[in-house]
Amino acid sequence: MLKTFKLGGVHPAENKLSADKAIEKLALPKSVFIPIAQHIGAPAQALVKKGDQVKVGQLIAQAGGFVSANIHSSVSGTVKKVDMAPDASGYPKQGIFIDVEGDEWMESIHTGDDLVTDFQADSKAIIDKINVAGVVGLGGATFPTHVKLMPPQGMKAEMLIINGVECEPYLTSDHRLMLEKGSEIMVGIRLLMCALQVNKAYVGIENNKKDAIAHLRNLVSADSSIEVVPLKVKYPQGGEKQLIKAVTGREVPSGALPIAVGAVVSNVGTAFAVYEAVQKNKPLIERVVTITGKSVKKPSNFLVRVGTPVQDLVDAAGGLPEDTGKIISGGPMMGKAIASLEVPVTKGTSGITIMPAPEAKREVMKSCIRCGRCVTVCPMGLEPYYLMTVSDKQIWDKAETNRVMDCIECGSCSYTCPADRPLLDYIRLGKGKVGQIIRSRKK
Repeated sequence: MLKTFKLGGVHPAENKLSADKAIEKLALPKSVFIPIAQHIGAPAQALVKKGDQVKVGQLIAQAGGFVSANIHSSVSGTVKKVDMAPDASGYPKQGIFIDVEGDEWMESIHTGDDLVTDFQADSKAIIDKINVAGVVGLGGATFPTHVKLMPPQGMKAEMLIINGVECEPYLTSDHRLMLEKGSEIMVGIRLLMCALQVNKAYVGIENNKKDAIAHLRNLVSADSSIEVVPLKVKYPQGGEKQLIKAVTGREVPSGALPIAVGAVVSNVGTAFAVYEAVQKNKPLIERVVTITGKSVKKPSNFLVRVGTPVQDLVDAAGGLPEDTGKIISGGPMMGKAIASLEVPVTKGTSGITIMPAPEAKREVMKSCIRCGRCVTVCPMGLEPYYLMTVSDKQIWDKAETNRVMDCIECGSCSYTCPADRPLLDYIRLGKGKVGQIIRSRKK
């Protein structure tokens, strides 16, 4: 019987339109905009100025604190300016504009395709290299990986869990990466295990990726320390807490981190980035991005340099369909609509989903009929209808006591609501406000 988490969850139509499309290298852009905040935590501090020449892989912004990440140039060329421009959030963010000239890489980066398996089993040295390379979680949260590998005092990691679930119904970038870079991912997993000083790793993959399960199982057939775990297809199984519950049966307490139950979770894309950082001295300057949608001429998986305009991906996939209603950074469940195709691909951009107008159109919100479906599907055991009400009425103490901060923003409630209520929108509003209140208390 396939493992899964028990509480809540939904099963949207899959639409994995690009699952059989091999990863292609996207052509170099003419120019890039590289935001200096592509991670949770403090923004990095720019190290370059207008007129500077940069190479691929050069450090252009230094981490602004412990919970922060270095930013490297993804291209070679001339710094046009350091200025503000909108990113996928729609808000202006500071970043570095570079006009692309050639493709000259830093000499320290190993650019060959050969598999490098030997490494020194030194936890600190591995974490330092990951830190220098600016590696962050590529599953969407973009938490700096070096921080995750250093558990708080008094806590000890017992296991590493690799997230190969990719439960967003349209995205396939992780699936393709597992099929095409499985050996490199396995080296990355062993590096992460060494950094954490753990003897066991689990790779959770939903059962709709049978080819990836078989491929990775074959790669670790002689290594009992890494176990590939097939999981039932259920959204949002890629959530950290849901994945830990599915794989180990352990439940992360409310308000706690996975390390509280001895687990550290990393995405398969992160494991691959760790391999490149440690074994090839390659900073996180590019990633695989799915571009997809029912009307897209050529749904694809592209290897894209950070800072590339989304417009370049759309053009490479056959152009913007005439019936486009919404362009989403990410997948339709947890992604957010973008207002312009000029926004850049960042470290956290897993996909671009182009929704046809009829599907993208929001229905008129109707009165709540107290059916309880949102409660039934919530994987965190919350009452979304109630959290929407108290957020709408700005009753922040009630929102806090009813655990609004536990919401993982999976959107299962909005997806299943027969009254078309924008439950998640209001809960996000409540989370933002309650988060501010909690932080102000700690000052």
